[in-house]
Amino acid sequence: MEDDKMPIHEHKHHNAGQQAIEDEPPKKEPNSSQHEKQDMNGKHDSQDKHSIHAGHHAMMVADFKKRFFVSAIITIPVLLLSPIIREFLFEVFGIAVPSFRGDIYILFLLSTIIFFYGGRPFLVGIRQELASHAPGMMTLIAVAITVAYIYSSLVVLGLMGMILFWELATLIDIMLLGHWIEMRSVMGASKALEELARLLPADAHKVDEQGNVRDIPLEEIIAGDTLLVRPGEKIPADGVVIHGDTSVNEAMLTGESRPVTKVKGDEVIGGAVNGEGAITIEVKKTGAESFLSQVVALVREAQESKSHTQDLADRAAKWLTIISLTGGTITLLVWSQLMDMDLAFALERAVTVMVITCPHALGLAIPLVVAISSALAARNGLLIRNRVAFENARNLNAIIFDKTGTLTTGKFGVTEIIILDTTIKEEELLKYAASVEANSEHPIARGIAASVEDVYKVYNFLSIPGKGAQGTVEGKEVKMVSPGYLREQGIIIENEIISKLILQGKTVVYVMIEGKVKGAIALADIIRPEAKQAVKTLKEMGIKCMMLTGDHEQVAKWVAEETGLDEYFAEVLPQEKAAKIKEVQARGLVVAMTGDGVNDAPALAQADIGIAIGAGTDIAVETADIILVKSNTKNVASIVSLSRATYRKMLQNLFWATGYNIVAIPLAAGILYEQGIMLSPAAGAVLMSLSTIIVAINAKFLSID
Repeated sequence: MEDDKMPIHEHKHHNAGQQAIEDEPPKKEPNSSQHEKQDMNGKHDSQDKHSIHAGHHAMMVADFKKRFFVSAIITIPVLLLSPIIREFLFEVFGIAVPSFRGDIYILFLLSTIIFFYGGRPFLVGIRQELASHAPGMMTLIAVAITVAYIYSSLVVLGLMGMILFWELATLIDIMLLGHWIEMRSVMGASKALEELARLLPADAHKVDEQGNVRDIPLEEIIAGDTLLVRPGEKIPADGVVIHGDTSVNEAMLTGESRPVTKVKGDEVIGGAVNGEGAITIEVKKTGAESFLSQVVALVREAQESKSHTQDLADRAAKWLTIISLTGGTITLLVWSQLMDMDLAFALERAVTVMVITCPHALGLAIPLVVAISSALAARNGLLIRNRVAFENARNLNAIIFDKTGTLTTGKFGVTEIIILDTTIKEEELLKYAASVEANSEHPIARGIAASVEDVYKVYNFLSIPGKGAQGTVEGKEVKMVSPGYLREQGIIIENEIISKLILQGKTVVYVMIEGKVKGAIALADIIRPEAKQAVKTLKEMGIKCMMLTGDHEQVAKWVAEETGLDEYFAEVLPQEKAAKIKEVQARGLVVAMTGDGVNDAPALAQADIGIAIGAGTDIAVETADIILVKSNTKNVASIVSLSRATYRKMLQNLFWATGYNIVAIPLAAGILYEQGIMLSPAAGAVLMSLSTIIVAINAKFLSID
């Protein structure tokens, strides 16, 4: 078996359809000058390439659909005009189809249309496959329909023999249908690079030398520009804070679960979400040098380097092509030379062998299983986008989880309440804290506020950027402050429990009432309830479970211990994640990556199987091979089970689709001719029909173990 190197989401026997489309004159893109302008910005070049690729894939699907319906409609009169079908309808059902003068020429004309129009993707495909020295499904189909067409045309022109136009038409119809079903199942060529661009705002607030602010398009930003970023806005470019302080949510970019405080001199990343304070930044990087553009490059590199094994049907088709050509040639030579039969008889036997070797069922054997497994997966919360990667999941022996948003919810929640003054109870302390924090938009504040249903009314609320918030609650001054604030005030808190929580990487904030520290509240990114069960199930299946995160060592260690992981990698930068996947793959393991953030995209693309949490970012979802629609990590085990069941069903269908050739080919060649037994094209058609029915029924029994 050979592995074909090709871009992601391109399957070898699909390329013929793409080539058929690309042979048409290219249409000029509108607004080409605008595209050139975007390319100069460095960010849109790869985006446009992937848009074109996705467009080609959609055109291929539409093209196969159109060719199938047109050919299927024309096939109806072809069948009714075919002598062998007329005989069959009369002998079996007593239906007499009237004939008329010149009907054979109308049959020839309609069949010619089907051959050149419906068969075009296969005729183009054989050229591609032979040029790459890799004959497969396209070659097998093209040989069968070409032999049937040329032979039948010669019969129309006077050669003694049997017209096989009905065989030609139905074979093309079935194969077009199979390819259309398959391509629809794997539709969704990666839109990852387009989604990356959406992380950035459309405009930026530029500040001139006089301090005036005006909005400019994103592509007009250059290094050295001064930009104003208001609270809640996305940061438009990589830069350095030159005025103001705030907290920035970088979770979807870096994996850091906690908001990062930014003050003068700190670097900020384009695409991150600004928190509660307005800041002014100086742009340092734009275009290809920016963080997002580097992620784009990593995604593209990983996608393009991913290898795709040949489809099972292609491998079967390759051998059937060899058998078809060899068997047909031997049959012709034996009957015409050794058995001294006339050329017409020898040619009919050879053609029967070559046509019957391309079973209709083979065109549906794999696509039917794909379509049914995709539907079955959807009912179980799985969306399969890359069939090859999904099939490879049966060999999975290592899975690497992202932390934030995958094993955890990606949202802060209260984990512990520590009382430092026995005059107040936990519930009361938390209610005072939540009352103040309910007025803040800070993620930590929202986590505390969400832990209490009813809060007190707050007066004189004041946000202390980077340090906390305060307000008057029930006539008392209540402050929610960070450890740094206490240090500034010279307040030292020594508590063994708090120290342990800090070592676990949890965020600890203090509650001060009337100037006295009454207690502390510990928060952390909440572990998903189903995460522990998911890891346990996968380990029972013999799969190693690991975690890859940009978060701190202490946080990673705590999550790993809580969920029972075998191994974890902490403080991994976004550009290093794909390299970590390669390291694990270098151990000889088939690796799956599960994530939800922008920073996970290169790793998802690099992994043998990329699995995205459905509630994650569009970039992660579009880069992944499989999407967990219900955002339930337990469904990862279902992927492995369904993959194994699907592969078994594919092998079974290939046997039913091709196995009858063991008997059919020798009989078609006339091996029992002396005994009066010879397989006619009509009998061969019955066998092919039976195998098609068996394949369809067998596919219906697919289920998750």
